[in-house]
Amino acid sequence: MEDNFSNYFNQTGKVAREYLETRLDLIKLQAAGKLSKALGLFFSLILAFLLFFFVIVFLGMVLGFWIGEMTNSFTIGFSCSAALFIVLLGILLIFRKPLIQVPLSNMLIRELMSEMDIEGGKDEEESAPKKEEEREYERKGVEEDEELYEQL
Repeated sequence: MEDNFSNYFNQTGKVAREYLETRLDLIKLQAAGKLSKALGLFFSLILAFLLFFFVIVFLGMVLGFWIGEMTNSFTIGFSCSAALFIVLLGILLIFRKPLIQVPLSNMLIRELMSEMDIEGGKDEEESAPKKEEEREYERKGVEEDEELYEQL
C-alpha cells in the first residue's frame, strides 16, 4: 500500500513539474508574441510619422516659396509658412490628448488584447470549441485521478 502512495505521489510530482514547465514556456511564448506585436506596431507608427514629417516639411517649403513669389520676398513667404506651423503646433499641443494620446493608446491596447476573449463577437464563438475541449480534458483528468485513487 505504501508503494501505491509513493508511486502516486511520484507520478503526481512529475506531472505537476511538467505542467509548470509547460505553463512557463507558454507564458514566455505569449509574452514574446505580444512584445513582437507591440514592437511591430511601434515601428510602423514611427515610419508613418517620419513620412508624415517629410510631407509636412516639403509642403511648408512649397508654401514658403509660393507666398514668397506672391509677395516678391522669400523672407515674408517663409515667415508666414513658419507662423502657420507655429499655430498648428500650438493647436496640436492643446488638443494632443484627444488627437494623439487616446487613439494611440487605444490602438496599442486593441492590438495587445486581440488574442484574449475580452471583445465580443467572433472571439466568443471561436472560444466556445476551446472551452468544450478544456472541459473534456478536465473530465479525462478527473477520471485518471479516480482510477489512480481506486488502485490505492
